[in-house]
Amino acid sequence: MTSSRTIMIVGNGPVAQGVAAIIDAADLVIRFNDCRSCGAGGDKTDVVAVCNTGRPALAMLGGGGWKTNAAVRQAREIWCVRSAEKFLALRPEIERRHPDLDDLCDDYTDGFRAFAKATDRVFHAVPSSTHESVDAGLKRFDPGEYVVPSSGLIVIVEVLTHWRQPGDRVVLAGFGHAGWEWHPFPAERLFVDELISTGRMMRLDQNYLSAQGA
Repeated sequence: MTSSRTIMIVGNGPVAQGVAAIIDAADLVIRFNDCRSCGAGGDKTDVVAVCNTGRPALAMLGGGGWKTNAAVRQAREIWCVRSAEKFLALRPEIERRHPDLDDLCDDYTDGFRAFAKATDRVFHAVPSSTHESVDAGLKRFDPGEYVVPSSGLIVIVEVLTHWRQPGDRVVLAGFGHAGWEWHPFPAERLFVDELISTGRMMRLDQNYLSAQGA
């Protein structure tokens, strides 16, 4: 018999009050980059999914406090969200269309891999096929011009495609679908709404809390 798990994917957007304990009770909690969701969004962190290219990656691996961040220190796994192979292929077109983003495709995967190895953590690189699946799915929602999907949506699709087991519940918290102008956030919201409406995942909202008797 397969035991079901609750997988919480916690973005860095606003988290509803009073849900910290619910998030911490999940079997697997995935957070992003500097894990700003900690606090109101609980503290448990099993996986830190990082943007491993461009300025965010350089900042995390540089002289800042990312490596000693409490959430990062407790995480068992480090995931690199941006496929080195995919971003190498994207570089010429991104630099042509957006010369101000000339460092967006600079890849720091090896740095995160080395950090994971040195600190005895599992390392996982999200494959380019996941990015391509997200791009294909977004086409249904008229995304307009965008550069790349958000790390959040990449991780959602990666979990649903490769990590979710029969009976698992995948729950989102801290996803406002807003931020960097070159992510297609309106289309991403519609994409996620479709995943929810078809029962593949759910949001940690009042409907979820009511169903859990919270």
